[in-house]
Amino acid sequence: MGEDSDGILVRRCCDGDRRAFSTLVVRYEKPVYNAALRMLRNPEDARDVTQTVFLKAFEHLGDYDPKYRFYSWIYRIALNESINALHRRTRLEPVSGDEVDGAPGPEDVFDREQVGRGIEDALMSLKPEYRSVIVLKHLLECSYGEMSEMLGLPEKTVKSRLFTARQLLRDALLANGTERP
Repeated sequence: MGEDSDGILVRRCCDGDRRAFSTLVVRYEKPVYNAALRMLRNPEDARDVTQTVFLKAFEHLGDYDPKYRFYSWIYRIALNESINALHRRTRLEPVSGDEVDGAPGPEDVFDREQVGRGIEDALMSLKPEYRSVIVLKHLLECSYGEMSEMLGLPEKTVKSRLFTARQLLRDALLANGTERP
């Protein structure tokens, strides 16, 4: 990427170039928002978390270690902020059926929507540390190395946590009837 590499942009930012930070925001705003949305399942909360992530990133830019990818660093902030937002909630919001427009549709579309909702519900029933590894691996298609870097955990721990998360997700899917034994 030459002059527009993340490391150079961070260095320029630390030297007072606010446009450099704007470039980083434009580059990473959508991935950060999508990660928060996957964790929180609420667009407004995801927007709030995204704003907080970039504020914290700006405030702590001097703490960024360029030996790691900037994306991993900011993504880790996003995961932590999403987990914090989940802890602030007094309860999980139930999924409403209001998304369906009421028009009759093919049975397979309905079945797919039901399965999708069942998977979302099962995913939301997991503790944030388990949900985050499922989201990173299966929805964002991160490698174990990337996950290790983003979560600040040894790769072996990431693999173990993912194994447990998959088991818990399977159990939740079985419990809500989405998956058959």
